[in-house]
Amino acid sequence: MKHLLITTFLSLAVYQGLAQQKTTNMLTSQERSKAVQLLQQTEAGVFAAVKGLSEAQLNFKPAADKWSVAECIKHIAAAEKELWAMAEPALSQPANPEKRTEIRFSDDDLVKAVEDRSRRSKTFTALEPANSPYQTVAEALTAFKAGREKLIALVKESNADLRNHIVVLPVGTYDSYQFILLIAAHSNRHTQQIDEVKAALNFPKQ
Repeated sequence: MKHLLITTFLSLAVYQGLAQQKTTNMLTSQERSKAVQLLQQTEAGVFAAVKGLSEAQLNFKPAADKWSVAECIKHIAAAEKELWAMAEPALSQPANPEKRTEIRFSDDDLVKAVEDRSRRSKTFTALEPANSPYQTVAEALTAFKAGREKLIALVKESNADLRNHIVVLPVGTYDSYQFILLIAAHSNRHTQQIDEVKAALNFPKQ
């Protein structure tokens, strides 16, 4: 009987320890480094893609139903702001790790899926370039950089439990850390789109 009680106690202690670990799962240094690197790389990619482009090049559209470089930039900046606005409120709510069972993507698979330009999808109406709050490319880039700096600082410095604050949206369920990766990957998706525009045969020479 005594042995049974000790075994039961130890089993319960292990279970409680695992449960506590799940609800206090702070980011590892590797996770922080991975997210910061992706955020910085994709930010640099956006700025490199538009560096030195003229107004004619920025506003060129390869087809009537295609976006220009300028429209891509306005979309990136607007999406950067609005996507995080969807996720950030979760951090002010109690952690909800029980929702982790609804997550369908690993971190790497999520990034790959978002960046994959062979899989096309229509954006939300609010994020269409025509509905962007930014009137110029310069304005959009300034807002994009400011938002990206806040995300990088969050990943580097915050003790928020990003893994156990789960974001449940109509488009899917992600933990808050994954949603930051999604935002970074999203900008890369549209940097690829910018490169496609620039590769058009009739893209202005200057």
